[in-house]
Amino acid sequence: MAAPDPGDNDGKAFHEAEPNWFALMLRQAIVGIYRRGGWTAVGEMPPAKCVIIAVPHTSNWDFVNFLGLTEDLGFMPNFMAKDSLFRWPLGGFMRAMGGVEIDRSSRQNYVDAMAQQFARRSVCRLVIAPEGTRDAVTKWKTGFYHIAMAAKVPIVCGFMDYARKTGGLGPMFMPTGDFAADMAAIAPFYDDVVPRFPERKSPVPTGQG
Repeated sequence: MAAPDPGDNDGKAFHEAEPNWFALMLRQAIVGIYRRGGWTAVGEMPPAKCVIIAVPHTSNWDFVNFLGLTEDLGFMPNFMAKDSLFRWPLGGFMRAMGGVEIDRSSRQNYVDAMAQQFARRSVCRLVIAPEGTRDAVTKWKTGFYHIAMAAKVPIVCGFMDYARKTGGLGPMFMPTGDFAADMAAIAPFYDDVVPRFPERKSPVPTGQG
């Protein structure tokens, strides 16, 4: 197992994590389930600030296994959630699990709000499932791409291959602003990745603008 990134525990500079015994126990339980599955983590420590796409997403087990994979790679993933979930009594738990609060009642859109979160944090590795659902889709939600563009951070290709029990992180790239071209460049990487439910696998949207 890789040593945890020291930036993952630097308090408010990272994700405003607070000591939370329940979050620690839940995370340990999830990682324990993952370890019993016999997975192998591959990839290198991602940059301190990046957007990680979790693809393909066809099952609730993807969350369990990807959290375990990031544990083996030595970093804490972040995720977006509405700010109401960060109030007492859930606030400490949400932060300790890597949550990043977004005010959806604000006139500011969530892309700009997340870009500001990147600016104020020393470490933020934001995981997003661009398919937005466990079912097969013909178009990805492009929020992950616009967030990376606005925050000026790279995008890392996360994956889980259930056929080989291998997952983690693959190629990384800086978004150019041409979504279709950037997706076409990474599409071959996902061609052979087998999700838990192969029939639900959505193709990388190389023609989507």
